[in-house]
Amino acid sequence: MHCLRALRLSKLLQVISKNTNTTRNFLFMHPACCLIRNSTTTFLRRTYTHIDHSYNKMNMHSTSPSSGVENMLFYTITEGRDQVPISYFNAALKKTGLQPSDPRLRECMEKLGQAMTDSVGEVMMDRDLFHRCVGGNIVLLIQAFRKKFIIPEFDVFAQKIDEIYKTVQEQSDGQVADYIPQLAKFSPELWGVSLCTVDGQRHSVGDTKQPFCLQSCVKPLQYAIAVHESGTENVHNYVGMEPSGLKFNVLSLDEEDKPHNPMVNAGAILISSLIKPLSNKAEKFDYVMEFVKKMAGQEYVGFSNATFQSEKETGDRNFAIGYYMKEKKCFPPGADMIDALDFYFQLCSIEVTCESGSVMAATLANGGICPITGERVLSAEAVRNTLSLMHSCGMYDFSGQMAFHVGLPAKSGVSGAILLVIPNVTGVMCWSPPLDRVGNSVRGIHFCQELVSQFNFHNYDNLRHFVKKQDPRRQDGDDRNKSVFNLMFAAFSGDVSALRRFALSSVDMDLKDYDSRTALHIASAEGGATFQLMMPCSLGMKKL
Repeated sequence: MHCLRALRLSKLLQVISKNTNTTRNFLFMHPACCLIRNSTTTFLRRTYTHIDHSYNKMNMHSTSPSSGVENMLFYTITEGRDQVPISYFNAALKKTGLQPSDPRLRECMEKLGQAMTDSVGEVMMDRDLFHRCVGGNIVLLIQAFRKKFIIPEFDVFAQKIDEIYKTVQEQSDGQVADYIPQLAKFSPELWGVSLCTVDGQRHSVGDTKQPFCLQSCVKPLQYAIAVHESGTENVHNYVGMEPSGLKFNVLSLDEEDKPHNPMVNAGAILISSLIKPLSNKAEKFDYVMEFVKKMAGQEYVGFSNATFQSEKETGDRNFAIGYYMKEKKCFPPGADMIDALDFYFQLCSIEVTCESGSVMAATLANGGICPITGERVLSAEAVRNTLSLMHSCGMYDFSGQMAFHVGLPAKSGVSGAILLVIPNVTGVMCWSPPLDRVGNSVRGIHFCQELVSQFNFHNYDNLRHFVKKQDPRRQDGDDRNKSVFNLMFAAFSGDVSALRRFALSSVDMDLKDYDSRTALHIASAEGGATFQLMMPCSLGMKKL
């Protein structure tokens, strides 16, 4: 009963204790609930004695209705225990996909850190510490532990990602790019994958903290920035939107003397001249860097000056493309071709990690809103156009096959990176330096294919009558049957802690068994604390 008293929702108890007539009517309408009692009067007396006693105790521990919600959340996380190590709380948090480093949890983690600093030995989290730390994050945490995020069983999904990672790691084909000397210095053994969902659930495996240059992965980002700033029509006055059917660095324009699309070198060089055209080079670079940092949720975004210098020294083909476009008068009036090339080389030399890159991809998957900060970075129009071009033109000469086999927007770079976007679900950044003959990461491509072979992420996997794959966005199909069994068993055995977890996890507390009995019927037959917990649900007060 002590655990029950600590967890009773004060607001609900006030309603129950004040509405005795409603409760009596409920019991009168359900006489089966009282069959095991000697008399209805005795049963009612016991019930209200327990409720009043619990309510008085709750007033000693609770100052607001919200504390009852926090109590329920606390005991759900701790599985009924009054205190657990802080490491246990962090592990439970990571199981939902949230990380202690999440900026949305900064205040909570700072308070926990302060508690650990102020204490000697291992710090245990009890209700009081929990209340002090999570007050500002209660909505986010309830969403997480009620499995309301886009991928509810995130720990299971993460295990599958690890399995795919290990399978792909065995790939040893491909060569590290050497036409840019700085890129040739990376080990072919490096291999990392990070993902971030539209709800900010994170998972990383492998070499995910190693910085690398975006190279061509910056092309969709600079295009998105240009459209966000100038609009679709203005941008596409200077660049097309069709796949070229040629290598990414070929001197070729379409029939209107425009670069074929923003994902080839000619298009990206021209896009560079459209961003902040009246600003100097330093201001333009700072402007784009600030955009990229916002997309990455202020996680690591750097710059490799060595790669920038290496790009300039070995960029003869890009200079040739620039002069060819200048001859064809492709650039907007007043634009300087050399400045545009310089800016393009700078953008290709921006550094990220798999972890920060996955947040950038998730910002695109989330319609331009960074999932870990909640800030709108790009317009919906810019994101839609960017994903469309990534889908049709993002993977060099492999774009058609990528659209066919994987069916998702992606962009690759010769550094070995692949930026993959699963709209409305998650963003992924894969990185492994060995490339195939068209310049895509061998392991990255294989990972994307394996991912789609297991999960129904392909754009057309959800067609009617299609062979069903796993959908991590849905809970297991047997969940309802399991929920009915577990709910009934908890009500029968008086497992109050389990019932609280079910309520917080958005389980329908009115689920019926084969004989149309609900958990309330079972609880009333058994009586005691379990019935008191189930009563608010019967009165229509289970939703806060």
